Amino acid sequence: MLVPVFTLKLHQKIYPRLVTVGRFDGIHPSIAAATTGGKIFIHRPHLRSRPDTGGRITEGTGGLDVDCVFLNIGQHITSLTAGALIEGGTDLLFVGTANNLLAYDVENNQDVFYKEVPDGVNAMCVGVTGRNVDTLVYVGGNCSIQGYNSIGEDVFWTVTGDNVLSLMIFDFDADGENELLVGSDDYDIRVFKEDQMISEISETDSVIGLCPVTDSKFGYALANGTVGVYDKLSRYWRIKSKNQSLALFCYDLDNDGIEELITGWSSGKLDARNSKTGEVVFKDTFSSPIAGIMAADYRLDGVDQLIVCSTDGEIRGYIPAVKEMRGQLMDVSPEQKLFQELSQKKLQLIEEIRNYEQNEKESTGSRNKTTIQPGIDSEDGSVGIIPANTQLNSSLSISLGDADIPTDPHVVMTISTTNGTFIHLVVVIAESLFEDGESLVVHPPENKRCDQIKIPLIPPRDMPIDLHIKIYVGHKYTQQYHVFEITRQLPR
Repeated sequence: MLVPVFTLKLHQKIYPRLVTVGRFDGIHPSIAAATTGGKIFIHRPHLRSRPDTGGRITEGTGGLDVDCVFLNIGQHITSLTAGALIEGGTDLLFVGTANNLLAYDVENNQDVFYKEVPDGVNAMCVGVTGRNVDTLVYVGGNCSIQGYNSIGEDVFWTVTGDNVLSLMIFDFDADGENELLVGSDDYDIRVFKEDQMISEISETDSVIGLCPVTDSKFGYALANGTVGVYDKLSRYWRIKSKNQSLALFCYDLDNDGIEELITGWSSGKLDARNSKTGEVVFKDTFSSPIAGIMAADYRLDGVDQLIVCSTDGEIRGYIPAVKEMRGQLMDVSPEQKLFQELSQKKLQLIEEIRNYEQNEKESTGSRNKTTIQPGIDSEDGSVGIIPANTQLNSSLSISLGDADIPTDPHVVMTISTTNGTFIHLVVVIAESLFEDGESLVVHPPENKRCDQIKIPLIPPRDMPIDLHIKIYVGHKYTQQYHVFEITRQLPR
């Protein structure tokens, strides 16, 4: 099992998504994080010199704060990142608030520039995009994105569809030039080449996190707990959690040459998933929600550690697994995992055989009493066998409403069997379609069951939605059902 190579307990509150790492002196990495009282603490364990006086920075009070200095912002902090705007220069600390952007030189304890941003600062990233030669800090706010150069000039501006929640610089189309990816509140991921949008991906909730993976693949996180990976416009995989992702990062933790998607959750869980398959290869747990995930050579030994911070100030560092530990980062060994999978499969097969034997027994007994016809049950009503040629038809149509029961216009999904067998239950699973969850169960009363069922659907937004449908089919009074699974797309 992989264990942290270092653990720090700073006893400082850290706000989620407001933590970064930078080399503010050009050499030594330091962690900066937003904490209570409109302040930012900077943990710099490798620097013992006192900061220059006269700026925003004050020293810690001693004890547990001996390695920390504090930057007083005096406003509610909405975004935080670090990076160098001049090639070969030291990293600056960028602080976003509801109306302002501050670029701060931590080493010299002075402002580099302080700009008013009327649309607010919700997300930031630092880098070069398109054919530009200058490194900019890109700022996403309310329906707009701005880029500032090293002297604070607003040299880039474009509009986007909604409130910006996440930003990432990434070579999306593999043309050798970086594009700007924008996640917004209107469920879309937009790709900008310079100031022109070249691609758009519609998701099922607000896009709160973006992370480059490898080549043209990138990770994303949604407000509803979904995390996944795209390769350009094609989704590789996704998973859904009842918790929310608070941090997203990419790091080759198992040292197999394939970077994992590292996710920090609001429950305090940390997991690493294979970026190609989504399989969990490592997990750990903190006592409080994860606030941020980064990578830096924090031990100054030449190897970047995966650094994970929690909201109560705990910081853990992990290094890639040694060759002997590949595939063994979890508590369960590969042999134990294989044994568990085979045991589960064995139990499933035993249960299937038992059901087949029971059905055959009941079917043989019932044939002595009556012949089973489609839609007609045996006398005991317990036989689960349906004709082998049973098939399902499904269709979508538009309804403008019912004269007797006034309703808004909606889509009607009709499901029917081809030979008169009865539909007992339908389960429709879809993201962002139903108000009270992600599934709808339709269970007609016993006296109204037939071979056809109509289900009204009201899409909340004009976007395609994938429908995963399970239909329970059998004779009228049967106690055993055959489950059909179909997939449809509700078109735009």
